[in-house]
Amino acid sequence: MSIAHEIAFFVVVSTANFTPHSGFHQALCILHVIGSDLGATSSGQLVWLIAGYGLTGTFILLAGRLGDVYGHKLIFLVGNVWFALFSLVAGLSVYTPRPYAVFLFARIMQGIGPALLVPNAVALLGVTYVPGQRKAMLFAIFGAMAPASAIISPAFTSLLALARWSYAFFALSIVLVFTALAGLYVIPGGLSPDRGRMPQGNFKVLCVELDVLGAFTGVSGLVFISVSWNQASINGWQDPYVPVLLVIGLLFCVSFLFVEKHARKPLIPLEAINSGVTFVLAAVFCGWGCFGIYIYYVWEFYEVLRGAPPLLATAMHSPIFISGIAAAITTGMIIHRVGPAVVMALALLAFTIGTTLIATAPIDQTYWTQTFLCNLIITWGMDLSFPAATLMLSDLVSSEHQGIAASLVTTVVNYSGALALGVAGTVELRVNNGGQTAEDILKGYRGAWYVAIGLGVVGLFLCSIFTWKFSKRQRGMETKG
Repeated sequence: MSIAHEIAFFVVVSTANFTPHSGFHQALCILHVIGSDLGATSSGQLVWLIAGYGLTGTFILLAGRLGDVYGHKLIFLVGNVWFALFSLVAGLSVYTPRPYAVFLFARIMQGIGPALLVPNAVALLGVTYVPGQRKAMLFAIFGAMAPASAIISPAFTSLLALARWSYAFFALSIVLVFTALAGLYVIPGGLSPDRGRMPQGNFKVLCVELDVLGAFTGVSGLVFISVSWNQASINGWQDPYVPVLLVIGLLFCVSFLFVEKHARKPLIPLEAINSGVTFVLAAVFCGWGCFGIYIYYVWEFYEVLRGAPPLLATAMHSPIFISGIAAAITTGMIIHRVGPAVVMALALLAFTIGTTLIATAPIDQTYWTQTFLCNLIITWGMDLSFPAATLMLSDLVSSEHQGIAASLVTTVVNYSGALALGVAGTVELRVNNGGQTAEDILKGYRGAWYVAIGLGVVGLFLCSIFTWKFSKRQRGMETKG
């Protein structure tokens, strides 16, 4: 590729870490504006509009397999088109007879787009660039797209919402269509797999190649579990169907383990899941579950308790832009020097400290103390944890299972936020005394944040144990060498 072609290629592919965060933040920053138009008033209903988007992140493992079989370029393009279609539906939902139901459906379907985009964009960069400092820096820039999107998207969304909030979803749809068209021309076709790798034969052969039964049982199990907890955040556990959904989800997860054990080409080879992998994934779940709770309730704190309109709330949140870019670049520079286990421990520490700061901030306190420091610190958790976890898993699994490492981390990152929000919402419902006063609302938010702090502390504990084990293992390998 020429320099111009390479720049165009990287810009297009790196949108896969920008537009998914745009889809998340554009609903979050104007959540109450959307809820007012859709007739959604309760906290539980509003949480679903955010959690529903991350619910279908469980499709990531299947998306990675689809990319391996049909080509990462094709699935990347399909992901953009799918994302664009349901962004359009979300914007049009306000004109339908049942706007809340249609918007929620569109949000859930929207989430499949990022699930298709992220693993295949990572794969496209992975097969294009050889290991080295340049690749590390490009992946750091790719990572910096997330905090950039977390500010740029709410800013544009808040401006468009001054006219009509649905315009923000129409704008995202246009950007995604343009990205798909650009990708069609700038992503080299040679990055697709050879025809010989594509399944030849009938429908049964295709199902075996894609492990459709494993995907069905695994995705269904995780979805049912998340739905049960998010429904509990609306009315509690007294409705019989809520615990029933949880039991169904657990049964699907058990079925998934059985299917994967006997599958010819499993999505997750069980022999690859050792104690080290379990430690890492548990730490990632705790860290990003903590962040998922923080990010939802900090916007509620800005807009509901401090009375900030969306544009002012975006300005309050803006320190994560500079801090996030600095964190992403720093990660690319230090991770090979201090080791991914140490970086992961620092990420969990950032998640925990940042959430503790905002959870203890009074409503009338000046922004420039705890809230400002929280936004500076917690972003480091985001940008330190993902590359650290991916590298650790890469070291922990055998060569034939390398492709599963990034997909596992991305799946846990996406799913943990949706599930943790359901748990936090349930706690909020139990402790906020109906949310009649500002003090009661704050009590509910703090209850949710305390769940996040608990996750952060557990993750930090797990990470500290693993850091010790990982460093001990590395010293043992060096001694043998």
